[in-house]
Amino acid sequence: MRIADLAGLRVAIWGYGREGRAALLALRRRLPDLPLTLIGSAAERMQAQADLDAAYGGEAAGTLQWLAAPPDAAVLSAFDVVIKSPGISAWLPDLLDARRNGTRFTSGTALWFAEQPRARVIAVTGTKGKSTTTALIAHLLRGLGRRVALAGNIGLPLLELVDPAQPPDWWVIELSSFQTGEAGPLVVGVVTRLDEEHLDWHGSRARYVADKLRLADAARVLVVNAQQPELLRLTERHPERHRFGHAEGWHASAAGIARGGIEIAPRAALALPGPHNVLNACAALAAIEAAGEDAVAAVAALPRFRPLPHRLQWLGECDGLGYVDDSIATTPQAALEALGSLPDPGRATLIVGGHERGLDWQPFAQAVRLRPPQAIVVNGANAARIGAVLRETGGAYQLQMVARLADAVAAARACTPTGGTIVLSPGAPSFDQFRDYAERGRAFAALAGFDPDAIGSIEGLGIA
Repeated sequence: MRIADLAGLRVAIWGYGREGRAALLALRRRLPDLPLTLIGSAAERMQAQADLDAAYGGEAAGTLQWLAAPPDAAVLSAFDVVIKSPGISAWLPDLLDARRNGTRFTSGTALWFAEQPRARVIAVTGTKGKSTTTALIAHLLRGLGRRVALAGNIGLPLLELVDPAQPPDWWVIELSSFQTGEAGPLVVGVVTRLDEEHLDWHGSRARYVADKLRLADAARVLVVNAQQPELLRLTERHPERHRFGHAEGWHASAAGIARGGIEIAPRAALALPGPHNVLNACAALAAIEAAGEDAVAAVAALPRFRPLPHRLQWLGECDGLGYVDDSIATTPQAALEALGSLPDPGRATLIVGGHERGLDWQPFAQAVRLRPPQAIVVNGANAARIGAVLRETGGAYQLQMVARLADAVAAARACTPTGGTIVLSPGAPSFDQFRDYAERGRAFAALAGFDPDAIGSIEGLGIA
């Protein structure tokens, strides 16, 4: 479905985050006379109308109708098409009922792919590592002199780039598990890893895995992590599958990064902490190679890659303590990787906890029992459940339970020895206390005594 196909239809935009805003402005630009309804909060309605007025001004902005969220099946069934924000589950009973009643559901991602059928796309998904891998691919391709668009779930909605003045050589796009089924034809699809996440959206791990791997259906070439047996098994029938993380391809070696038996780059060439980021670099290089580009030549640009904010970001030292912002970590496994990236985990205090979505914390508890940090401070809506698992499993570390992030930082500061490190790696989403992980990371920086405006943003978004 293209944007022009919406002309004359009853259209609603459901949700008004970045994706909803991009959809609203793109539709108003392409179809200025199309009546539009926003399904959202009263605050979102006011923001949306303000955005329209700012973009178009006066009567040209048009009037935006409004319905309060959450809608039921009857409300949704009154529309021909609903453009849904990614964070709204496609498995909601009212949505499924409305679909059976004839309402079609689409998204900004799906509309963009329909508008750009000839785009050369490399799309990246995965439980963890997808943002860094996506940004690395774009950075390395630019190092080869290619004109590249970096967009998608990484922070720039695709519809903001639906009408580029000069089309790029490559579109490098991050897709969440909410978006993978909406992708059109891909030159290369990359799956960094599959763990347990977003069960509240997908309903079960099996459905999460199936939704994530819908990316494979759209990809001419599929690049997957060879270190995950389940991922290899589930993708073994793909007609052109490449692997990273194994000795025959791009993999982490004792010295750094290797391709087969040939050492390509020393570890020092990658300015990213942790062994998982070496694997992310291997994923990026494997994707570039799968796209037909010179991955070995692209390695020369690795030292110039700047780490993304809120991903094991070293904030600095304050009053004898170091601080690391890993707010992007929304699974227990990611929190463990944060600990493993530190030179001395035994002198670190880890802050975990946040929005509850039913993930299993038992493997985390077992791991920190075997390799304990100095302390673990648990906060947020799922604090009681995480704390119960940690207490039951036991371990030679201090354990503190608090309500909110501000309390967690104060508790961590009190129990961390001079010279130690306080790491925010929550292993959970931020929605119990913050709008998103970036807001949580900025709050952590301010509580730790740093200027949140100095954290920076993701470099290279857009077309360059």
